Amino acid sequence: MNLRVVVAAHKPYWMPADPVYLPVQVGVAGKESIPGYTRDDSGENISAKNPHYCELTGLYWAWKNLPGDAIGLAHYRRHFARPGRGDKKARVMTGPELEQALNGVQAVLPTPRNYWIETNYSQYAHAHHAVDLDTTRAILSEEWPAYLPAYDRVMKRTWGHRFNMMVMRRETFDAWCQWLFAVLGRLEERLDLTGYSRNDARVFGFVSERLLDVWLETEGVTYREVPVVFLENQHWGKKIAAFLRRKLVGHN
Repeated sequence: MNLRVVVAAHKPYWMPADPVYLPVQVGVAGKESIPGYTRDDSGENISAKNPHYCELTGLYWAWKNLPGDAIGLAHYRRHFARPGRGDKKARVMTGPELEQALNGVQAVLPTPRNYWIETNYSQYAHAHHAVDLDTTRAILSEEWPAYLPAYDRVMKRTWGHRFNMMVMRRETFDAWCQWLFAVLGRLEERLDLTGYSRNDARVFGFVSERLLDVWLETEGVTYREVPVVFLENQHWGKKIAAFLRRKLVGHN
């Protein structure tokens, strides 16, 4: 199997040595190249939209330009990994291990994130702008109504597959990207980002994370979940405090 995993990055960083991984410099339009990285403004691309699409400019680049029987997306600080503890870099899955994980299924996904006391909708509304999700729902209702039941179920859950990470067989990958970027294109037309913070302006990357489960369930895609290793410290105390503060006092 010709499997390639794009590693989205915006700065020089450690990369797995396995040739399955392809470092892609995202949001590179108008910037200097990082030696050894592929630019996401080559070929057909949306590199200039990186401030709003985040690592999805790398996903789009792979969809339009990267050949392969299976395509994946990882992040320079987050990788699919073997279970366990110890050296984080040593736990990053190899190409053969990813192929094995893909055996018998259409996709490999990260283990879900659980918010426990928040639904997917309320967590997003407290952290960002609820209008992003409300507008997405309206678009699905008007143009892709078959996805609306799954959307409503996903929004009411407390868990979901996050990080815009996946490895998919080519046909599945192409179908996901075709639908995702069509929906996000409609959302981009309707949202007014005036007054959004720099973080909230990354809206299309955030919404994409919530749409993945909607698409998977509607299309009946089979998948296997594997752990994710974070190469940098997560500062869970600060994350939990911020999570609770947003829930109690709302989004600032």
